[in-house]
Amino acid sequence: MDHDAVARRGFSDPHDAAAGAEPHGLVERFHAVRRQTLALAAPLSAEDAAVQSMPDASPVKWHLAHTTWFFDRFVLQPLAGARSPHPEWDALFNSYYESVGPRHPRPQRGLLTRPSLDEVLGYRAAIDARLGDALARGTFDRDGLRIVELGLQHEQQHQELILTDLKHAFSLNPLLPAYHVHAPPRSLAGPLEWIGFDEAVVEIGAPVWPAHDAFAFDLESPRHRVLTGAFALASRPVTAGEYRQFIADGGYRTHAHWLSEGWAWVQAGQRARPLHWIDDAHHFTLAGAQPIDPDAPVVHLSYYEADAYARWAGARLPTEFEWERAAAGQPVRGNFADAGHLHPRGSDGTGLRQLFGDVWEWTSSAYGAYPGFRPMPGALGEYNGKFMCSQQVLRGGSCATPASHVRATYRNFFPPSAQWQFAGLRLAKDPA
Repeated sequence: MDHDAVARRGFSDPHDAAAGAEPHGLVERFHAVRRQTLALAAPLSAEDAAVQSMPDASPVKWHLAHTTWFFDRFVLQPLAGARSPHPEWDALFNSYYESVGPRHPRPQRGLLTRPSLDEVLGYRAAIDARLGDALARGTFDRDGLRIVELGLQHEQQHQELILTDLKHAFSLNPLLPAYHVHAPPRSLAGPLEWIGFDEAVVEIGAPVWPAHDAFAFDLESPRHRVLTGAFALASRPVTAGEYRQFIADGGYRTHAHWLSEGWAWVQAGQRARPLHWIDDAHHFTLAGAQPIDPDAPVVHLSYYEADAYARWAGARLPTEFEWERAAAGQPVRGNFADAGHLHPRGSDGTGLRQLFGDVWEWTSSAYGAYPGFRPMPGALGEYNGKFMCSQQVLRGGSCATPASHVRATYRNFFPPSAQWQFAGLRLAKDPA
């Protein structure tokens, strides 16, 4: 892979997202986000970029192409006289947009040895040049600029997926190769405290975008009122050391802690510890095999595991509304991908902390529509709404999430069995 064009690593300032409201700022943001994706791929060989380790993951090469296809198909092709440089690739890199046309089966993306990585990088360069020029010339109306911003938010989601999918693939290699050489630094976790909240009616969600200038996905809207009963929230996420106590106490052998579906999942997979744990003292990270830091948040848990731990601990998972109430007004600062650690860290402090970054936090809330939800018009309406079934909501972002991509209203969602994302948990409980 030619590293000359992608040697610059690092992430844009978290406040750059606000620049997307103005065309000039959007030009800069477009190029910054696109460079970030290339920077993530820079350390990889063509072989690294082509592997698909499971049906839920995708090759890095596919991520590079799909995020480019999004801009090609939804931003450039609607322009008069515009034509894709590779219309024959349309079905290869369409993810799930049924209304756009046929799609290559997701579990078979690793079979796409052609086009080559160099051809995909050439495709990116061509689309970047076309779209960058069109943005600079003021070609797009408000609707066009709105789709560009959506495409950038979409690409930032895929930046995180590049890291999680690659970590899963590397973990299956007996050599346990490192993606980067910076081992996660040891950390400290302060004592767990309980932060109390009284019963209240609270405003949840984001105003509908783009009627409101601040970006939010359609699934975050509309803003509405919710009653939350009195509750207490843990001051920090559960640590690996605390989760190790659950394992030692027979947590994976005691059916009483588990939901029925979760217990069947444990037995079917003969599971005994979180994903990427090699044994009770070591786990696989993006820096290769490393000792488990007992004070860092436990990570790579399924919803089943998070729920079982909470029951074992005499607590529960928070609802997404309780989580958002606690996070509202808090600064969006934390251990994000921008820091370069690419692994959770403990926080030796007091009070409510680590709501953003480190690990996505499972909630007890099923992923569904807010009252008055309206998907985006056209094919882009398939982006979120059609997945509102059999998924759980996660909040807060992770150590693999770009900082400028997250806000208190952000709703992530995955099936309850998903482990390969950087997901952990924070406990909640009801008043005594």
